[in-house]
Amino acid sequence: MSLFIFLTVLQALVGAALVFVILIQRSEGGGLGVGGSPGGLMSARGAANFLTRLTTILAIAFVSLSIVLAAVAVGAASGTKVDTSLKRGAPAGAPAAPLGADPLAGVGGAPTQPAPAAPTGSEGTSPANDPLAGAAQ
Repeated sequence: MSLFIFLTVLQALVGAALVFVILIQRSEGGGLGVGGSPGGLMSARGAANFLTRLTTILAIAFVSLSIVLAAVAVGAASGTKVDTSLKRGAPAGAPAAPLGADPLAGVGGAPTQPAPAAPTGSEGTSPANDPLAGAAQ
């Protein structure tokens, strides 16, 4: 785990350096470029070549570290076992319920009773205890 943390910190430092180097480069749009005088230690062309090379090196390091970090993360996670302690299922000795069975039958302690049959033709269309019998008129 300490290798993973070390590589993550190194990745963050390389990323920050890459952002900084990209921002200090002179671009046609102006950017945050650092101007240089031809009489200085490095000429403008030399600084541009140096910054371009440094950007390339940092970009390669960033991508390489990303690949290495992915490999380390997979290697660290491959040894773990998936926890199935919360897996739902019937106990080993319990028989399976038939497909048409009511899954809530008997829940709540109330005895289960079959539903009353629907009225047929000669019994009438509204029972005497229907509270909404006159609402549809």
